[in-house]
Amino acid sequence: MMLHIPGVLSPEQVKQFRKLLAEADWVDGRQSVGSQGAQVKNNRQLSEASPLALELGNVITQSLVNNPLFYSSVLPLRALPPYFNAYSGGETYGLHIDGSVRINPVTKQTLRADVSTTVFLSEPEEYEGGELTVMDAYGAHEVKLPAGDAIVYPSSSVHRVNPVTSGERIASFLWTQSMVRDDWQRNMLFDLDQNIQRLRAQHGDSEAMVGLAGHYHNLLRLWAET
Repeated sequence: MMLHIPGVLSPEQVKQFRKLLAEADWVDGRQSVGSQGAQVKNNRQLSEASPLALELGNVITQSLVNNPLFYSSVLPLRALPPYFNAYSGGETYGLHIDGSVRINPVTKQTLRADVSTTVFLSEPEEYEGGELTVMDAYGAHEVKLPAGDAIVYPSSSVHRVNPVTSGERIASFLWTQSMVRDDWQRNMLFDLDQNIQRLRAQHGDSEAMVGLAGHYHNLLRLWAET
């Protein structure tokens, strides 16, 4: 499932992020990937140990965890500190799949990458190209969102970032381990939760609503890993 989550960061937060990132020291993005990824990756990133990356990443993590749409769709158990990247002058990241197991650089805890999230920090009109393209059974899906918005998608997806032919594309990205490993099961729970919320808004709480909520939580109880 791919899901657009608007307004993860406010315009004021995006403006502050961009000001700080404009003064940051960027490193070769290939430092954070293996030999296969290094063959197709050409961008810049903040060092994962950078105090600025950790500071800004904490803001993003808290904003996502507090976002009802993100929480319902991802069911986060733990997440890596967000990374920050930049593309310009033809920089790109060719077709690849995210590594299945990551190590938190701060806690050294192992994390299974179930869900990938990109938070856009540049407005679409600030750069040409740079679409995040995610491949699935239905074809290629190009994503280019307003600054402050996020896209979430399965980490098992093959994807790429198209070459940025003019301007600069700045974004943050992170991996989350979900309480529910299986993407299909997460999709079912998300769909059920969203329909329960809509029915509750239209009809209020009732015995039927309690029954549906119980069904949701019993499925989560069955599938969740904690």
